Amino acid sequence: MKRDMDMVRDLLLKIEEAPARASWKKIVTTDNNDEATRALWHLQLIEKAGLVKSTAIHLQGHRLPENIELTWEGHDFLDSVRDPKIWEKTKIWEKTKKGAEEAGGFTVDLLKDLAKGFVRKQIEEFTGVKL
Repeated sequence: MKRDMDMVRDLLLKIEEAPARASWKKIVTTDNNDEATRALWHLQLIEKAGLVKSTAIHLQGHRLPENIELTWEGHDFLDSVRDPKIWEKTKIWEKTKKGAEEAGGFTVDLLKDLAKGFVRKQIEEFTGVKL
C-alpha cells in the first residue's frame, strides 16, 4: 500500500476535531471496508512517524487504535499544512518527490519544511517583516 499524504492530512484534521482521546471509530467514518483498512493503515503510519499516539485493542489480528491524540510534532505538522491554499501549493511535492526520490528520498519532514516555507512567505508578504 502506498502512503497517501492527502489521507494523512485528513486523518490529522479529524483527530484534532474529535473529542479528546478519541476512538478510531470517531476518526475512520467510512463504511467501505477497503477505505477503512487504508485509513487504519495510515493511522499506524502516522503513529510510527510520531504525529499521534494511542493505546490499542487487538481484534481478530488487527490493531485498532484507541485514545488517539496528536503529539506536539503532530500539531506542528498539522499547523504547517492546515491552510488549504498552502496544502495545494505543497502538491508540487508530487513533482518534488520524484526528484527527491532520485536524490535518495522524500520524507514527511521535507513536506513540512516545504509547507513552512510557504507559510513563512505569506507572513513576510502580509507583514513586510523578513523571517
